[in-house]
Amino acid sequence: MKFDELDKKMRGYERSMDQTLPRDQFLVARLDGRGFTRLTKETCSDLERPFDRRFNDAMVATVSHLFHSGFEAVYGYTQSDEISLLFACGATTFDLKARKLLSILAGEASAAFTQAFGHIGVFDCRMIPLPNLDAVADYFRWRQEDSNRNSLNAYVYWTLRDEGKSAREADAALLSISSDRKRKILTEHGIDYESVPQWQRWGVGMYN
Repeated sequence: MKFDELDKKMRGYERSMDQTLPRDQFLVARLDGRGFTRLTKETCSDLERPFDRRFNDAMVATVSHLFHSGFEAVYGYTQSDEISLLFACGATTFDLKARKLLSILAGEASAAFTQAFGHIGVFDCRMIPLPNLDAVADYFRWRQEDSNRNSLNAYVYWTLRDEGKSAREADAALLSISSDRKRKILTEHGIDYESVPQWQRWGVGMYN
């Protein structure tokens, strides 16, 4: 088989799984850290608990890097080990080919975080089409509420660990008590959850 024929045949296989994202919807890329529990609890066991400013700064630096990496992003949000990146309405980056956006966003984020944090951090990525601005607002409200829930759990978890409970006991306790009880536990230990830094409760939003 001649090269031109082989090339055409192979490129057909290559394109068979191509997907183009919708141009008439708002697009959000969500990147999540892969294996970050091991990274933060084992590799970097000296991190401040329940939240570490250096880790958060590395996540913010990663968002900033993505803003300047050729993507038409207008807003970025980060909490914990995740990033949500809102594309401009009508964005055409890489002709909205899903495989290009997913692979390059994940690669850029992994490289930027690793450089900023000083330890290897790997991200995966998914693209989320949203039909209108109300859905966009609901999406980011959802991620902020998730951040607040996770933040409260983190504060209670480490409070219980400091009391001497094992990781398994602390995890079990979190499953069996209400949010009000969690806040009461923190109050009993001199922690006013409503006064903890906003970035720890609600994450960080950034405009490009």
